[in-house]
Amino acid sequence: MATERHSNWRLAGFASLSIPLTAMMLPVTLYLPNYYATDLGVSLSGVMWAFAAMRIFDLAFDPALGLVMDRVETRFGRFRPWVVAGVPIAMIGLYMLFMAEPGITPIYILGWMIFAMIGQSMGQLGAMAWVAQAAPQYSERTRVYGWMQAMTLIGMLVILTLPVIVAKLGGSDALGVQVMGWLVIGLLPPTVLLALKSLPEPPVRSSGEVAGWQHYWAMIRRPNVLRLLGTDILLGTAPTLAGTLLFFYYQAAYGIDRGEAAAFLLFYFVGGLVGAPIWPLLAKRIGKHRALTTAAVIYAFFQVLVLVAPNNDGARIALMFLAGLPFGAGSILLRSMMADVRDEVRLETGVDQSGMLFSLLSGTIKIGTTIAVSGSLAILTAVGFDAKAGTANSEQAVTVLGLLFTLAPAAMGLIAAWLISGHKLDAAAHDEIRRRLDERDGEEDERAGAEPLPNVGLSPAWSAEAPHTEPLKPK
Repeated sequence: MATERHSNWRLAGFASLSIPLTAMMLPVTLYLPNYYATDLGVSLSGVMWAFAAMRIFDLAFDPALGLVMDRVETRFGRFRPWVVAGVPIAMIGLYMLFMAEPGITPIYILGWMIFAMIGQSMGQLGAMAWVAQAAPQYSERTRVYGWMQAMTLIGMLVILTLPVIVAKLGGSDALGVQVMGWLVIGLLPPTVLLALKSLPEPPVRSSGEVAGWQHYWAMIRRPNVLRLLGTDILLGTAPTLAGTLLFFYYQAAYGIDRGEAAAFLLFYFVGGLVGAPIWPLLAKRIGKHRALTTAAVIYAFFQVLVLVAPNNDGARIALMFLAGLPFGAGSILLRSMMADVRDEVRLETGVDQSGMLFSLLSGTIKIGTTIAVSGSLAILTAVGFDAKAGTANSEQAVTVLGLLFTLAPAAMGLIAAWLISGHKLDAAAHDEIRRRLDERDGEEDERAGAEPLPNVGLSPAWSAEAPHTEPLKPK
């Protein structure tokens, strides 16, 4: 199962899990702070404190979770158990967050956000590492991550339109938030079952050495890992920065209210959905790093174009759609390239470090988000920008806002394009790595068939499910 080309139906079934895993994150950051402060009466400073503390916990939790994933092996697999276990945790946390009642405290918010984020991280990291194991080929794993990104964008579009639909039907803003929570809670169990049914997880192969912090620190210093992480920070920060400032920019520069600007944002995600299948196809033709270089340059071009675009809704919609086309390229191709690096690391060390590698990607996204939000708002505050003043802001403040919204993300895109263009692990190099891994695994299978190797630590060299070996018998 690890070497076949999976059907689109199977990949769609597996990737459906990305819909609730992503959909649960968007309202937590976009809607819950306002909901708690406006509808439930929590002080804004208390809400901000809770969210900042949660982010600090989140940054530390993912690497620790990745390390534990790499040390634990079960008969059910290494990564699937984490995905399954994360679902009820996320569901309970989401219920307590979205169905909260007046009288809650910042401590309540922090505790249940941490609880929900633990479940989400278990599902997200487990799914990413699961793909690396189930689709070892250079192009095949890009297809899988492409499907995951498409489902991610579908989840974003659905969750963004729910409050609009509820409002059109006469429901309150609070009801719109609760409906979002119920949707995610309801989608988690069926999508995880569909993922389990759609994509098997082959047994992990390793030398039997247990992954430890020494492997983590050695891995994080690898040039190709640093290159991918640097690119991910840039490509994650750029659209987050633009998204953070979008409502401020259109209101201050053109007097466009939040509702109309939100409609423009939907076209951005529609563009991302249309563009999602483009990047795996282009990567197959010219290589992943060249495809990502192309996407980053295109993103920078359209981001700059915002400054000179005609002042009408048609032009803004078209520009948002075109700017969204490369949106998913980073998520798809960087995950796939990190999976390739995972094979390189396993060849050199004999230790599978999938969990730790993908926890690094998860962490860089959160670093980029923190930088984008806090840094941009600090600069705007320094130049005297007033969010409530709209078009009454000073010319200097609006100019700085426009530069932060357009040129700063574009510059990050160009730097990312330059950085990733030097990536050396292309299709030919990866094919050689896979050939040597398969050759070594075959030789070890022959030796194991004659004399099975003992379990070592929590990550045995051979599980009872491993092919061509006799089941291990307890001593």
